[in-house]
Amino acid sequence: MHELAEQYPYYLANDAVFANADLVVTDKYSGEPATRVALADASAIDAGIDAAVHATEAMAAMPAYQRQEVLEHCVKRFRERYDELAYSLCIEAGKPIKDARGEVTRLIDTFKIAAEEATRLRGELQTLDISPRAKGYRGMWKRVPIGPCSFISPFNFPLNLAAHKIAPALAVGCPFVMKPASRTPLGALIMGEILAETDLPKGAFSILPCSRDGADLFTVDDRLKLLSFTGSPDVGWQLKAKSGKKKVVLELGGNAAVIVDEGSDLDDACERIIFGAFYQSGQSCIGVQRIIIHDSLYEELRSRLVARTEALVAGDPQDEETFIGPMISEGEAERLHGWIEEAVQQGANLLCGGQRDGNMLAATLLENVSRSSKAYTEEAFGPMALLSRFTDFNEALNEVNDSKFGLQAGVFTRDFYKVQKAWDVLDVGGVVIGDVPSYRVDNMPYGGVKDSGLGREGIVFAMEDMTEIRNLVIRELSA
Repeated sequence: MHELAEQYPYYLANDAVFANADLVVTDKYSGEPATRVALADASAIDAGIDAAVHATEAMAAMPAYQRQEVLEHCVKRFRERYDELAYSLCIEAGKPIKDARGEVTRLIDTFKIAAEEATRLRGELQTLDISPRAKGYRGMWKRVPIGPCSFISPFNFPLNLAAHKIAPALAVGCPFVMKPASRTPLGALIMGEILAETDLPKGAFSILPCSRDGADLFTVDDRLKLLSFTGSPDVGWQLKAKSGKKKVVLELGGNAAVIVDEGSDLDDACERIIFGAFYQSGQSCIGVQRIIIHDSLYEELRSRLVARTEALVAGDPQDEETFIGPMISEGEAERLHGWIEEAVQQGANLLCGGQRDGNMLAATLLENVSRSSKAYTEEAFGPMALLSRFTDFNEALNEVNDSKFGLQAGVFTRDFYKVQKAWDVLDVGGVVIGDVPSYRVDNMPYGGVKDSGLGREGIVFAMEDMTEIRNLVIRELSA
């Protein structure tokens, strides 16, 4: 296995900086210190923003092929450092090593997509002579970089969710400052180390771990033209309220539901639901939290789900056999454990799990959960899922929509008309047929409605957010 460095520098205006103050990164399974990262203060953040402002013109002037070369360099280096990236992720996030390798693969995919799209910023010719008054006028428009961007990334996918901000910014030519999650900063800093190997203009990027108290400039500074935040709804909406005139993109999670309709293949549905509910200990914005099962299948699928859940291997994330690793902190495990106990006190049946040891929470299934309980209404962000039954498909659709969130939903059905109905009716950002809502490919539009956020990730869609349309009108002169 790899060893972690004694201290990782932060990156200010493309350069590595070893600061006197540092942040301890713990091994999330053992709880022991694993490494340290340099901690940026307010003056460093201010300097990073100032450098991004000064880099704006040079970044916008970079030819598309040069932006593509930077992204291709990153792809090459991520492949070369694949094992190191996976190990770092396993340690800092407590992510089972198989899941960690999968995330590195997605990191590579995300930058590869961005490299392909960097040469495809499109515009359009317009027909303006739509009436006699516009005769002799022609028009066209193109996309131009929006300018300096601010990125705040979360702990649960420290590599790929940072990549979904960094890669499209590089593809369109936007300089940026990034605040990685304090619990999991290593992945973003390794990305910074690789970016520092390129010929990006001075000030093109700064990656600055910092305390939450010192992070206000990422949100309030008017020199920044876009804020992209991925994290909790409470924090996200607060940041939007303070962000001023800049464009804001928010990806805020949810309590995703999956419908299992009559006629579904139970072997397939069971395996996919177990994965969707419990991969990386349920710490996913689109992890399965609500399982809505047709009455004719309920008893059989419940039995299968309980058996499969109880068979999941929990323990050290470095063990190849581990499926359930630690939650990110003991406080988070304690929070969700409290919600489970509250649901049981309100009349829910505990089907399996429910035990906690530090930040290890057993994979848990509940049924008959009150719709007023936190387990039902809030985002669990941990290894817990709820079972309910339905007889009418419209009833199931209504239950999916019975949420303040709307990120993605899954529907197991073989009825094409029900597929159409789900796509038309479900108030979510994405509907996944024949699979769980946890499915995502990194080039698709990804984001939610209601409290799940604003805007869409996915490289092309993020590139649109990070650009503005600039119109051109040409008047023909008379001979």
